Amino acid sequence: MTTSAVFPAATAEQWRRLALAALRKSGAAAETATPDQVDDLLASVTYDGLRIAALHTAADLPGEFRYVREARAAGGWDIRQHHAGPEPGEIREAVLGDLENGVTSLWLAVGGHSLPPAALPEALDGVFLDLAGVVLDPGPEFVAAADAWFALLAARGVDPRQATGGLGADPLGWVAGTGDAAGLAGALRDAAGLAGRCVAEAPGLRAVTVDATVYHEAGGSDAEELGCAAAAGVAYLRALTDAGLPIEAALGQLEFRYAATADQFATIAKLRAARRIWAQVAEMCGAPDAGGQRQHAVTSAAMMTARDPWVNLLRTTLASFAAGVGGADAVTVLPFDHRLGRPDAFARRLARNTQILLVEEANVARVVDPAGGSWYVERYTEDLAHAAWDVFTGIEQAGGLAAALRSGLVADRIASTWERREANIAHRRDPITGVSEFPNLGEELPRRRPAPDRPGGGLPRRRYAEAFEALRDRSDAHLLATGSRPTVTLATLGSAAASGPRVTFATNLFAAGGIAVTTDPGSAVVCLCGPDKAYAQEAATTAVAAREAGAQRVLLAGRGDYPGVDGYVHAGGDAVAALTTVLADLGVQP
Repeated sequence: MTTSAVFPAATAEQWRRLALAALRKSGAAAETATPDQVDDLLASVTYDGLRIAALHTAADLPGEFRYVREARAAGGWDIRQHHAGPEPGEIREAVLGDLENGVTSLWLAVGGHSLPPAALPEALDGVFLDLAGVVLDPGPEFVAAADAWFALLAARGVDPRQATGGLGADPLGWVAGTGDAAGLAGALRDAAGLAGRCVAEAPGLRAVTVDATVYHEAGGSDAEELGCAAAAGVAYLRALTDAGLPIEAALGQLEFRYAATADQFATIAKLRAARRIWAQVAEMCGAPDAGGQRQHAVTSAAMMTARDPWVNLLRTTLASFAAGVGGADAVTVLPFDHRLGRPDAFARRLARNTQILLVEEANVARVVDPAGGSWYVERYTEDLAHAAWDVFTGIEQAGGLAAALRSGLVADRIASTWERREANIAHRRDPITGVSEFPNLGEELPRRRPAPDRPGGGLPRRRYAEAFEALRDRSDAHLLATGSRPTVTLATLGSAAASGPRVTFATNLFAAGGIAVTTDPGSAVVCLCGPDKAYAQEAATTAVAAREAGAQRVLLAGRGDYPGVDGYVHAGGDAVAALTTVLADLGVQP
């Protein structure tokens, strides 16, 4: 007797009936709901409008597409550590420490307030340049940085053909981040010239970086990040081929940089979709066999928090795992103290060891495209690729990325996405652990030196936690000025057991704004906490008593319409707006 005869295959209809029973029991579905409504009740929608179903079947598997499952080189992905700072001696010490302890390539900020191009020899003294890949991040100084790099190779007697890494030319990324489009045409010609030099002298180097993290950090969605990256890549292909490079050579001169977030399945799908999109671009350019996309994934700076920064270790672990599973060729983990300034040696060690553990101990890199074949991931990849292609073609129809940046098309679209994301964060529908949820008012933050300034003026650099952390900053300033934190009095109604859940809710909510709580009277703001039954019996009289004791504003934890209550705080409400109002009521200056 076969197993299938004993255990007949379950059907989707059976699953829907069981799911509906659970939804009814939890109160998430009405008693009148039918199994046909279960899919809609459980589905979620991304910022790109993609519907993520709760149940996937074999019907969700799309057809095969080239390069979606492109394999990395044997041995896992490239563990790439980022370094930024103006002191070459300090950079050298950090670089050598990283390379001795498992890092396989370096990502160096050059120019501006970081390392001067002329200081590269000192910063890389002791580094075997034919073994360790070096990727430069030079901003507008990419020609000077490239010249300094080739001069260093010559001075060390290193054959440029043995060097690997990239020169980091990204004039469109500079325009997006700064708004400075002066000299763009010349910069594109310079980038094309560097690409030609790499093809002729150093085939292991890629001249151009398409840094899509600038669109992610502006608040963009995954499809917007991918669409802008494809548009930038196509603009660079035009510049390189106009300068005389064959299309196959031009395709080989680009590396793409994407943000990896703690939403692991979104990151996996994003990297897979990016490869599909670029393969389609290469095919349309007449070079289908050169459509493999070189990817550098960086853990998202937008998701990093300054408050409770240790939680960033969890975020970056998820993000780097997703980047590895998604097939990134190189991965950079930002240190947990990224938002606090320049990372120390311990933070850099944790960042590199996160990847080493994933590669060496968890064996994440041993399987090619481990998410491939998953009905969920395949459908997500397919839908995201189509959404991103629509963004890309919209930019192309507007005249290309430079024109879309100049007209505000890209900025306006991303701003619309950020507005929705910002609302979800404020209402705590997108919770941020340690900031909007489970904050620690008594934490002592590590002290770090300031990081080099980054130029602004173009697309904004958003941080998901910025609204809540601004409230915490106000509270800290108040504490420094007065010796005490702004404080709300919690007035409990009913028994301790009955009022406990709302006391916990209110305590955590106020802490997210840097506001302490007490049961002692005297605060200008009082919040009533108790069960609904006690509210019906005691809320009005308690509110009167609170005002007689000096309260200027009475809140209630929950929903309803009770006499004497000025406002309500509850799950799903706009926490940022509520906390801003409470701080003002407590006399805390903006």
